[in-house]
Amino acid sequence: MEAKAQAKYVRCTPMKARRVVDVVRGKNALEAVNVLRFAPQAAAVPVRKVIESAIANARVKAERAGERFDESQLFITEVFADEGPTLKRFRPRAQGRASRILKRTSHITVIVGDKADAAKKEGAR
Repeated sequence: MEAKAQAKYVRCTPMKARRVVDVVRGKNALEAVNVLRFAPQAAAVPVRKVIESAIANARVKAERAGERFDESQLFITEVFADEGPTLKRFRPRAQGRASRILKRTSHITVIVGDKADAAKKEGAR
């Protein structure tokens, strides 16, 4: 059973989000949540929330299909942080000038599944 969760327009740069995402890629979903709970990076909070949402989506999907659900069998099959729209702001500078400030956003996507789903993903690549 595969489930997906997305967080869009997260006010965190994609580079900082990718540092956190790379840590949990391929791990057990519950283990990844525990790792992110104690990670010092600010981007760990939205990534952890998206993983928890994907786990909840998998639970609902399994209940609707009438299948057995076990959280401990879920693995992160795919996780990535794409770039969202950039907010452009201006800051006053010396001698009447202004400089541009770029406030970047991210779209964080997590797909969880069991070992069979993870093996299929690897076989497809």
